[in-house]
Amino acid sequence: MASLQTARRLSRDILCRTRVFPPASVRGIQSKHQQNTRVAQKRTQRIWKHHNVCQIRTFQTSTVCCGKTYPFKLADIGEGIKEVNVKEWYVSVGDHVKQFDSICQVQSDKASVTITSRYDGIIRKIYYELDDVAQVGDPLVDIETDTETEETSSPDESDDSSSSSSSSSSEDEHSQPKVLQQKVLATPAVRKIAMENSIKLSDVTGTGKDGRVLKEDIMRYIQGEAPPVSPHVAPPSPVSVPTPAAPRAAPLPVVPAVSIPIGKDKTERIKGVQKAMVKSMTEANSVPLFGYCDEIDVTKLVMLRESAKALTAATGMKFSYMPFIIKATSMALHQFPILNASVDKECENITYLASHNIGIAMDTIEGLIVPNVKNVQSLSVYEIAAELNRLHIVGLEGKLSTADMTGGTFSLSNIGAIGGTYAKPVVLPPQVAIGALGKFQVLPRYDEEGNVKKTHIMNVSWSADHRVIEGATMARFSNVWKAYLENPATMTIYLR
Repeated sequence: MASLQTARRLSRDILCRTRVFPPASVRGIQSKHQQNTRVAQKRTQRIWKHHNVCQIRTFQTSTVCCGKTYPFKLADIGEGIKEVNVKEWYVSVGDHVKQFDSICQVQSDKASVTITSRYDGIIRKIYYELDDVAQVGDPLVDIETDTETEETSSPDESDDSSSSSSSSSSEDEHSQPKVLQQKVLATPAVRKIAMENSIKLSDVTGTGKDGRVLKEDIMRYIQGEAPPVSPHVAPPSPVSVPTPAAPRAAPLPVVPAVSIPIGKDKTERIKGVQKAMVKSMTEANSVPLFGYCDEIDVTKLVMLRESAKALTAATGMKFSYMPFIIKATSMALHQFPILNASVDKECENITYLASHNIGIAMDTIEGLIVPNVKNVQSLSVYEIAAELNRLHIVGLEGKLSTADMTGGTFSLSNIGAIGGTYAKPVVLPPQVAIGALGKFQVLPRYDEEGNVKKTHIMNVSWSADHRVIEGATMARFSNVWKAYLENPATMTIYLR
């Protein structure tokens, strides 16, 4: 029996040494393959005779000698994912891979996954380029397994049936690649160094950002300076405590702070101001809007308002920037009356309105309301300020009348009082335009001589019904309005 096993080992060694060409050439040149087979048979017979074995058996070359190629298929990643995008290849044709080496990185609509090898071998074919779509179950690469892997994965067969069974089970095992759900962060250069040294990146402690494995981490691991990362968290080492003279009560466990919702969900009907807002916004959603934004230098307006506050301080009336802005809006509407108009629901008729009833959006406890200042074209700045104060007081009290809330022809939203610079205001049908005012800011700007100076800046955002208002009309209106606010003294020249 010992001589028989020795003869088997010698014959297997001779068979491997008689291979003159590499595996790909042996399979490609059939005549040379047959010639090598006959030489192997003759040498095997002489070896058996030399060891005095009575029965002469012949051997033929097989895939154990030349290696067998397996299609490396994309396994089911889970969560119902059927296809992925190939984002990065870590191997190329001709590269030698080992078990758990990274093959490629794929990206699904839910996660990024690294595909690793389940066996040793040589990459013979890559099926996809970068950013190609791979289907689950389709091959990613072809891998030719090593001879050593084949011999060590299946023991010495006692008969042909056991050999066939072992080969079949080995093939089934290699048909499914291993998928790592958690990617180790590392650059391709670091991955190559790890592959060349047969190091699993998951065993290396990463010191880079977000646990990224650096080149220095690999080198320290090779030199044995850093231990591999354990997949489980080690329990804390016990602390030696001197034995007390008297027993003490164990400390209470620390309860982690968990955000627990307090109260119950509730459902309530939309009513009042909110119900009116639902109706108006639903109707406004059908209007195609044109947007236009600009920046206003309000430095002179700030100084004018300070003077106005000093004059009206005795009356106790609050004097903001809005009276000037509303009056400038009315004066600009005189030059562009189409912006102070209304359209019917079918947008078949447009009505030019004589009164400038400019609405001001107010944020109240009940919700967003838009009362309006009537006949602004006939009011002074002081009269507008007085009316704004009245609307503000009754609005907070919830006592606005129907007359205060209806009849608006143009709207302004002072969103800057809360914060923000630009907005996208929504036109309130049947009106055709609206403006949103940003907050006042002190910013550096260049003057006409190129010098930097402190400037008070306000941003404005306009929206208009693009069915009847052209963009050029909105831009020209904004320029006239801007000129009034940047030089408030000009308002007195055209003031009616």
